[in-house]
Amino acid sequence: MSPSAALMPVSPHDTGIAEVAALSGRLTYLCMCLTLCWGVLAATGWVRRFSGQDALRTGHVLLAAFTLATGTLHGLAFLFLEDDPFGVTDLLVPFYNGTPRHALGIAGLELVIAVSVTAGLRRAREGRWLRFHQAGYLAIGLLAVHAWLGAVADGHLAVVWLAGITVLVPPVLLSVLRVLPAPVLARAGLIAASPADQSPEPATLRVDVDSQRCHAYGVCQSEAPQVFQLGQDGQLEYEKRPEAQEVPNVRAAARACPMRAIHLLGATR
Repeated sequence: MSPSAALMPVSPHDTGIAEVAALSGRLTYLCMCLTLCWGVLAATGWVRRFSGQDALRTGHVLLAAFTLATGTLHGLAFLFLEDDPFGVTDLLVPFYNGTPRHALGIAGLELVIAVSVTAGLRRAREGRWLRFHQAGYLAIGLLAVHAWLGAVADGHLAVVWLAGITVLVPPVLLSVLRVLPAPVLARAGLIAASPADQSPEPATLRVDVDSQRCHAYGVCQSEAPQVFQLGQDGQLEYEKRPEAQEVPNVRAAARACPMRAIHLLGATR
């Protein structure tokens, strides 16, 4: 579909297809925002702090599956247009038809699919998937821009702008808070300062992981890769007495563990 055709009214033959594409696109927008929110809340352990219950990774996976399903339906709907149909190549190759907003949507959806595939193979990759998993932030950014450009091109911006902003604000806020250091959040009054953070680092620190609580999500490895490692069998291996320079990273890993399975023991100087 050319840029000029995107601004033309939908023909009577394609009205139903256009409505399916619009509805599935809006559901994708909602699901991806909820997926990001739940993922951040689960990865940081904030769900447990707010509710007293351990975060369930299943919720994040389920929301991601809905995002993939609705996003795929949104793309496939264009194949059924009668007057100005998309080709398979148009849906798979960004910028093939020269429309930037379509290219952003294609790239974003393909990146989400790639992130989901690597997440499914995480045990075989010894937790290295976590680095690429963070590309999900970029994917959601691309899809959000695609959705807003689509609303502008289709003349729906006046109808959906308020809902779009309302839904997008929480994931953007959580994403910003996710990358801020814990001391910054404590100074801002968003989290309580840990007594351990206010005292000198211990002369010796011993790490103990509750194997019954640990679900091998790999969050600790992303925070302290020199101390925590997921093996090929999916079992967590870790240094029980880390080096002094690794103590701040180990504390960050203990804070980030969604299952609260990491216990730190040691005497302060």
